[in-house]
Amino acid sequence: MQAPLATPTLPPARVTAVLRILVLSTFVVLLNETIMVNAIPRLMREFEVTAAAAGWLSTAFMLTMAVVIPVTGWFLQRVTTRTAYGLAMALFLAGTTLAAAAPAFPVLLIARVIQASGTAVMMPLLMTTLMTLVPPHDRGRVMGNITLVISVAPALGPAVSGVLLQLGTWRLLFLAVLPIAGAMAIVGHRRLVNIGEPQAGPIDWVSVPLAAAGFGALVYGLSGLGAGDEAPAVVPAEATTAVGALLVALFVWRQLALQRSSTPLLDLRALTFRHFSVALALMCLSFMALMGAFILLPIYLQEVCGLSSLQTGLLLIPGGLTMGLLGPQVGKLYDRLGAPRLVVPGAALTALCLGLFALMGEETAPWLVLAVHVALSAGMAFVFTPVFTSGLSVLPPHLYPHGSAILGSLQQVAAAAGTALVISVMSGRAATAAADGAAPTDALATGIQWGFGIGAVLGGLTVLVALLVRTPPVPEPPAAPEVQGEEGTSLDKTATTPG
Repeated sequence: MQAPLATPTLPPARVTAVLRILVLSTFVVLLNETIMVNAIPRLMREFEVTAAAAGWLSTAFMLTMAVVIPVTGWFLQRVTTRTAYGLAMALFLAGTTLAAAAPAFPVLLIARVIQASGTAVMMPLLMTTLMTLVPPHDRGRVMGNITLVISVAPALGPAVSGVLLQLGTWRLLFLAVLPIAGAMAIVGHRRLVNIGEPQAGPIDWVSVPLAAAGFGALVYGLSGLGAGDEAPAVVPAEATTAVGALLVALFVWRQLALQRSSTPLLDLRALTFRHFSVALALMCLSFMALMGAFILLPIYLQEVCGLSSLQTGLLLIPGGLTMGLLGPQVGKLYDRLGAPRLVVPGAALTALCLGLFALMGEETAPWLVLAVHVALSAGMAFVFTPVFTSGLSVLPPHLYPHGSAILGSLQQVAAAAGTALVISVMSGRAATAAADGAAPTDALATGIQWGFGIGAVLGGLTVLVALLVRTPPVPEPPAAPEVQGEEGTSLDKTATTPG
């Protein structure tokens, strides 16, 4: 087994600068994951494509993330921090530039795939760097600050796109982001430092296509299951999902075999740590419930309550801000109280809010939807920060990149599964209600209530898993290794807690 890496230490100001660069860069790239939602009707008219085809601008982003993230566990151990950051930002900038100038829909779709490739590298890089630089006793606070960015960025995407689309063409969605991302890339290139030393090692070329095909087919199939009759595929979604699950199983078998004789692409020994496995299960269930709610709420607000896309985006912003602003406070509470006292109440509040959504109908006032959404976001804040922190903290340093990659990969699968489940239930129940004579709006409202009911069931399961969460013991810090500066020079090893 690989020897554990020691935790490097930097002057406090330098740690803060490194994390700030990565957090702000992550915010920019994550904002683009949801920024296309409100642009779909306009793109359908301009490029003369169907709604199902335009929806691929979001599906392809998620699909690319699912394909690329499993490889990042191997990749981040074999390149320097600055190289990984430079590649991530170069891909994102190239994709954004191509999207802004896209003359045809296929070009725009390719640009989204390139953007997502950069995003897929940035997320595990941020998590791995945080776990490496920040001492265990302070990770809750720092992870809370990062939760602010990770949760606010996707929530702001639809609102930002709504405002930009009011101002002009859909190309503004990319032209507005381009200079900001470019500035972050320049600052990051100048100020980032290399954490530790890259570890040379072979790559298993059998595992790469297995991971790409397996996770890609699984997410694609699950997305197809949630599309209903809107996007009929040549290969049935059920078959694609089954093939994806089989290939993922083969990928897992391959990694287990490689662990005994050589270096796996994705080291699954992280799953042997109980705290990490429980946190992973809780994160997947929570993400399924959350993504289901995120998908259903815009449909409910626009199709049942009659709000515009801009009004919908603005109404959902307070929830995203609540989750983000609570993140730092929850992180501080985690450092003092541990995980169980935060996760269990948070999971219970989440399940309760999803149950309340299931009771809402056509006459429900928007302010009540806003209040419940804010409460739901608060519950999620009490779940996500402790779960990420406690789950990754128990791993030895050499497994940080692999643990981050496992979390990221299963996040995409959970998002696709949650979306497919609630949309399938919503479509089925709405069709049944319509067949029984209900008006179209009433039938849709009934279907949405059933979809939220499924979310409430998932929320109930998160409460049961939350009861298994424990705060991992804080390990003794090993001797600090050398941390390289911009030009490869050694930085001072001053014990620190980041500010």
